[in-house]
Amino acid sequence: MTIWEMLTTILPLILILGLLYAALLFVRKSGFLFNKDQRKISQIKVISTQAIMSKKYISVVKVQGSFLVLGISDNSISLLKELDSIEEDISEDNEKEKKTFSEVFKQNLGIK
Repeated sequence: MTIWEMLTTILPLILILGLLYAALLFVRKSGFLFNKDQRKISQIKVISTQAIMSKKYISVVKVQGSFLVLGISDNSISLLKELDSIEEDISEDNEKEKKTFSEVFKQNLGIK
């Protein structure tokens, strides 16, 4: 195997890795959230969602301190009611129940 053959094999690999890195930088700068710290900054938080029928839901959303009850379907989102406050304990309990993927995976494997 000559040096030229090795270069023609390695050069496309380096080029593809460079393009993937450039795409990663573009996605990060365009505003997609990848870490938990950026999610905490967001002013919109879904408190609860309940399915009513197939592809029809009612959601309670917290937006800048006010609570909104939204009706969600395939084609529209409608404001059903604006609430002054709700019990904060319910939203805290929902956060405690949420587990990370690794916790669920370890639980299913029987690892503690």
